[in-house]
Amino acid sequence: MNGEDRFLPGHHELDAYGNHGFRFGGMSHRGSILTTPSGVRAWPVEATAGISVASLAPAIAEAASIDLLLIGTGETLTPLAPELLATLREAGLRVDVMSTATAARTYNFLVSEGRQAAAALIAVP
Repeated sequence: MNGEDRFLPGHHELDAYGNHGFRFGGMSHRGSILTTPSGVRAWPVEATAGISVASLAPAIAEAASIDLLLIGTGETLTPLAPELLATLREAGLRVDVMSTATAARTYNFLVSEGRQAAAALIAVP
């Protein structure tokens, strides 16, 4: 991703995930990512406990243009706090929580169909 802002404009499918990172748009990134229709950014979340309204602010800001926000919680599905999910829904986001592998595959499928999907993905080994 470009420079210190760690943001790649555009709606990109994921080419690969694992090994503590992701490949997309001809680039690779080590660590978690947050994708929205406007682009892919580094996401400073390493575990489910770090998922918050603040960490999801870029997705919330684009809620009107997002069909579905997928949240990948790492190697396994870890439920999120009902209060957090309620806040995201009140902000206008449809949310689905799953493992990162499942979220990455689902995200790619939705993007390939032309859907305006977003994904918050915790990097996995």
